[in-house]
Amino acid sequence: MTDSIDVKSNGKDQGLDESKKNFTDHLIELRTRILRSLGALFGIFLILFFFSDLIWEFFAAPLLSNLPPQGDMIATEPASPFFAPLKLTIYTALFLGMPFILHQTWSFISPGLYNHEKKFAWPLMLMSVILFYGGMAFAHIIVFPIVFKFMATVVPADIIIMPDISRYLDFILKMFFGFGLAFQIPVATLLLAWSGLASANSIAAKRPYAIIGCFILGMILTPPDVISQLLLAFPCWLLFEIGIIAARLAEKPKDLSD
Repeated sequence: MTDSIDVKSNGKDQGLDESKKNFTDHLIELRTRILRSLGALFGIFLILFFFSDLIWEFFAAPLLSNLPPQGDMIATEPASPFFAPLKLTIYTALFLGMPFILHQTWSFISPGLYNHEKKFAWPLMLMSVILFYGGMAFAHIIVFPIVFKFMATVVPADIIIMPDISRYLDFILKMFFGFGLAFQIPVATLLLAWSGLASANSIAAKRPYAIIGCFILGMILTPPDVISQLLLAFPCWLLFEIGIIAARLAEKPKDLSD
């Protein structure tokens, strides 16, 4: 009787030790992935630091090219000329290092996924990154020149436009994140269809609400002018329609297997 109790207790202790060991291994692996990501970001930042002036000129070009001849950018704080390009370089390193960070994240979580989840999650993650970069590129190439040109034309004749570099940096970063997140609409639509929370037909039936939501999103994430709001709302609407098409295609293999 005593031996059986000892065997049970030893088995229970071995199970606890095994679970603790597995948990410790997961923590060590998580720490390794985080350190690798931070090391990669730091390495990218060190390289970009020597080109911080060129990076600033690249991102300031949409505004500077649309300022009137007497307009220019200014710094209202003594440290702004140093910290604004430095902050922009840090965010640029983060944007460029995002694929590596996502790869480390995927390497950490993929062992716990089923095969069919892996086949779906990896392309979805890749599409999410591409759409985020696409949203940033759309804002920089198309939205910024139109918005800044419009703002320069509606200014009264006796007003000289002299934007502060820190305020301008905060503005473009907000726009980058806003457009990058807004371009995730197809990914969200696919996730709803794939998880079974909603079908493609039910998502399409919510089209009027989605259109209103796109315009509300444009009002929240963009400056208080109609042009920039429309430049975000209409692409979001188009991406919503693309997401519905992708959701229909994602449902077809599931129907065939049934």
